[in-house]
Amino acid sequence: MNEHLDDILYPPIEPYDTGTLIAGEGNRIAYEQSGNPEGKPVVFLHGGPGAGTSAWHRRFFDPERYRIILLDQRGCGRSTPHASEPDADLRHNTTWHLVADIELLRKNLGIERWQVFGGSWGSALALAYAEAHPQAVTEIVLRGIFTLRRHELEWFYEGGAASIVPDLWEDFIAPIPILERSQLMQAYHRRLSDPDPAVHVPAAVAWSRWEAANLTLLPDDELIEAMTEPRAAVAFARIENHYFLHGGWFEPEQLIANVGRIRDIPAVIVQGRYDVCTPAMTAWDLHRAWPEADFVMIPDAAHAASEPGIASALRAATDRFAEQTPAEKTQAPAEDAEAPAEDAEAPAEATEAPADEPGAAGIAAESEEVPESADPEGEPTEEESDTSESAMDEPDEPESEAESSAPEADLEADDPDDAPDPEAAPHAEPALRRERIRKGSKKRKDTAGL
Repeated sequence: MNEHLDDILYPPIEPYDTGTLIAGEGNRIAYEQSGNPEGKPVVFLHGGPGAGTSAWHRRFFDPERYRIILLDQRGCGRSTPHASEPDADLRHNTTWHLVADIELLRKNLGIERWQVFGGSWGSALALAYAEAHPQAVTEIVLRGIFTLRRHELEWFYEGGAASIVPDLWEDFIAPIPILERSQLMQAYHRRLSDPDPAVHVPAAVAWSRWEAANLTLLPDDELIEAMTEPRAAVAFARIENHYFLHGGWFEPEQLIANVGRIRDIPAVIVQGRYDVCTPAMTAWDLHRAWPEADFVMIPDAAHAASEPGIASALRAATDRFAEQTPAEKTQAPAEDAEAPAEDAEAPAEATEAPADEPGAAGIAAESEEVPESADPEGEPTEEESDTSESAMDEPDEPESEAESSAPEADLEADDPDDAPDPEAAPHAEPALRRERIRKGSKKRKDTAGL
């Protein structure tokens, strides 16, 4: 599907290491490492949320100079439990759980600082992570900027984008009765959360088709087919809907308002001018608040990272940062001791991983609070109930790939004292104790975009 990128990105490579991070509440976070084990560390944050990573995502980075880390966020890709399961429970899948997962993966891999690369939803997660842990970030590369503000969400899922693609919009609203169309995100939530596959699968496919059809400047039938594969579509749609109903557990304007925490970190912002999913208004707002970051508007691109102009700009950014010597890098900023009010809660009780799972015995989640607006039951608060959502990125597309020859590896569990410090972050995060366990090689599947 991405053959057109062969002249833009680096050649395909295989990972030298794959593994699983044991998280709280029974979550297992799949990750991989490729490139140069002694190279500059970079973590790739995929979109959606719920899209998962793909083999071609490694190709934005020079494998001779980068140590490339990809991870599948909670509930998607190769991580388990998978959100496509009929009884999927998303209560412990929030932005701040993901931020904690990323930080503890960094510590488990023995990485002092790393570059953070994220597109679409990945740009929001990259900003959230960097603002919480600026001392751990060397550079930031962002694409298709999305910050989950109310008007961003309403644009794509409550009718704004219909003014540009009215034919595609009619297909999106077709499964929803006329009397429920005043709050489409809520209407979809009722169907996506129904355990009956006869109800949630058609809803998920319609949701995912709407997004897939709008990701590229010109229609991409292969991409649409990949994104509407039922299992991937259900996980993708459920996780996106869950996050968008809650506004990402962010305070209004939070990610842009807090750029002062990361102002001195070298950064590049790449945006497609004709992006329907995450319109350029958000990238421009971020640029105005953060003029120190390089801003690149691609004149002939929409949203997907696979758009040639966007892919070229992203590779140029990673090539530039790979050439920086330590002396050229801006000194890592100290974390701001004054954190804004928290808006979600982590699990109220310590949760022990099931003892019958391999390598899971004795791994526990330590009780810690995350931002207050996160409903512990995973349902939107009354205030959030009419927040609308946005289509963010592409989930796994079946595309054959050779078996990975990555060796297995072991790391000791993190010391409990290494858990993220909620006092140093803009929101407290769940201090979840993790252990990296041995995991054999596993076939990867490609996705069509970030």
